[in-house]
Amino acid sequence: MTSTPARTPVIIDCDPGHDDALAITLALARPELDVLGITTVGGNATLPNTTRNALRVLALLGRTDVPVAAGAATPMVRALETATEVHGVSGLDGADLPEPGSEPRPESALEFLRATLAAAPEPVTLIPVGPLTNIAMLLRTYPGIAAKIGHVSLMGGGMTHGNWTPAAEFNIWVDPEAARIVFRSGLPITMHGLDVTHKALFGYPEIARLDAVGTRVGRVFADLMRFFVKFHVEHYGIADTPIHDAVAVAHVALPGLVTTSPHHVDVETDGSITRGMTVVDRRPMLGITANVDVATDIDRATFADLMIEAVASYR
Repeated sequence: MTSTPARTPVIIDCDPGHDDALAITLALARPELDVLGITTVGGNATLPNTTRNALRVLALLGRTDVPVAAGAATPMVRALETATEVHGVSGLDGADLPEPGSEPRPESALEFLRATLAAAPEPVTLIPVGPLTNIAMLLRTYPGIAAKIGHVSLMGGGMTHGNWTPAAEFNIWVDPEAARIVFRSGLPITMHGLDVTHKALFGYPEIARLDAVGTRVGRVFADLMRFFVKFHVEHYGIADTPIHDAVAVAHVALPGLVTTSPHHVDVETDGSITRGMTVVDRRPMLGITANVDVATDIDRATFADLMIEAVASYR
């Protein structure tokens, strides 16, 4: 008699977002993962839109059983700035998604996270792929709950460059104070920053494969990716778009897909030019304690196959 492999319990914290939508889809498709819920945060779009988008993606996938809890509408100490030029006003422009088929949970994301972690029989992996406001607020409000967090696999930051500014990646830039709390928490963290996500690319060949799936889900994601690629063509002159957020999910589902290296990482909160910069100490010196596994490489072809397979698994 063979035993069923244990599934990793995860919670997705997100701000959908085109790549967030694919991250959710991948997480729910992978048999290695047990998605306990989704929490939302203001980021790519306002909180009402990111929450609605999470519910719309679940309706598309036929997974309205997955609980969604709305979290922080704004960063901890700053006003929210959204990425409407990247994702559109709704946060998921470019495709005909269904209306939500379920309602968000009555409790806040903060309380949902606390209760779900407390009730879990084993430590849970958090996969935050938006600004880190919800996670920082959880750690600050309920510090004892950190013992129930097994791993934080986040999308954000970068070793060498930013995308929202020359120094800062968007998720960290939106709420650098929250990011600093998380990075200094002592939790096991893997940072999937721009160094790796800019290698996790989708272009027109991959979009054609999504079209070829021949289902509504395939067509919706092909349309979403066409919108996303269009932004990158117009702003960067390249016909490929990074699927940033799904990398953080793929790393948890398939250890070994992403190459990582341990470093000490902190977050700049005060710099007028470097706000939101993840400062990665790569000096070859003794005595520097690593606090983060920094992702550096990924197999693009395997990653693309994973994404197509995930979309194709829904009818």
